[in-house]
Amino acid sequence: MQPMTSFERVRAVLDGRVPDRVPVALHNYLMACRMVDADLCVVLRNGEALADAQLAAWREFGHDVIMHENGVHAEAEAMGCGVRYQSHIAPHVEHPIVTTLADIDRLRVPDPETTFPLNELLKATRILVGETAGRAFINGRADQGPVALALALCGPERFLTWVGEPESRPAVHRLLDICSRMNIALGEAQIRAGAHSSTIGLAGHSLISPATFDELELPRARAFCEAIQRHGASGWVHACGNETGMLPNLMGTKAACIELDPLTDPASCKRATQGCTSVLGMLHPVHVLRDKSVDDVRGHTREILRQLAPGGGFLVGPGCALPPDTPEANIHAVIECARTAGRYAADGSLPDVQ
Repeated sequence: MQPMTSFERVRAVLDGRVPDRVPVALHNYLMACRMVDADLCVVLRNGEALADAQLAAWREFGHDVIMHENGVHAEAEAMGCGVRYQSHIAPHVEHPIVTTLADIDRLRVPDPETTFPLNELLKATRILVGETAGRAFINGRADQGPVALALALCGPERFLTWVGEPESRPAVHRLLDICSRMNIALGEAQIRAGAHSSTIGLAGHSLISPATFDELELPRARAFCEAIQRHGASGWVHACGNETGMLPNLMGTKAACIELDPLTDPASCKRATQGCTSVLGMLHPVHVLRDKSVDDVRGHTREILRQLAPGGGFLVGPGCALPPDTPEANIHAVIECARTAGRYAADGSLPDVQ
């Protein structure tokens, strides 16, 4: 098989074709910032600095997919929440803006192009697209999905209480519709900025039941994916935790790619998704990629390739954001495995990991 470019390789996976080898996607914005010794209080608020960090990591590792974000707080901050930035850990919402049901009807979806910090995120996207010039696939992330954004806007306890109150359910749906419009506005802006795909993070089985997912999250996640696809790009979804029992629900979003944690059962995932959608994961970002030796990382990566890569439909990478102190040697080991053990034969098998 002829060697492909990174963009061609990822497009082959998303189109249901077998590429030359398994692509590597790195969810590494915190690690990238650490690699350039950046203060997160500064770099996550500045598009040029954010792009510089991602480009430094890409030039070091040569991964196929740049998964680009500035933390899962940006939409909530743009909508009015108070956010706490710290030098060496990810930002978080400190002051929710929705404290009563009446506050929901005062919420507005801001313009991502002109509203901080979304405008800085989009500035970084444009820089990344220009600097990589088609040599990388850019996943410009659209922050948290509807339920996760609602949790940030309200505070988890308040939102989940309202979810459990039948009389509050209409207001909950109005809130989630607003959150969905925010997701779509940012995702579409990412695509206009040149990104090739966009992702939202969904509430998974550890937080809500499949039935609640289908009521609250599924139609809005599907609307996001369909909106991105209308722009000629691909909509992806991310779900943390053990999503083995939620795979059919996640597939109902019609996402071109589902990003999954290592807690999801690989064999079940392969059976459920083969020929239907692609999967990104399931390397363990903490207990293996950060904490283990290079040899352990190689063994872990090869095992994930063995279970999930045959027949295509798979991008290998960490299931969630890499910790900032992840050893660079361990990421090089992942890249090496993908380039050697991840090579496909003509029949879609991986001869080096049988």
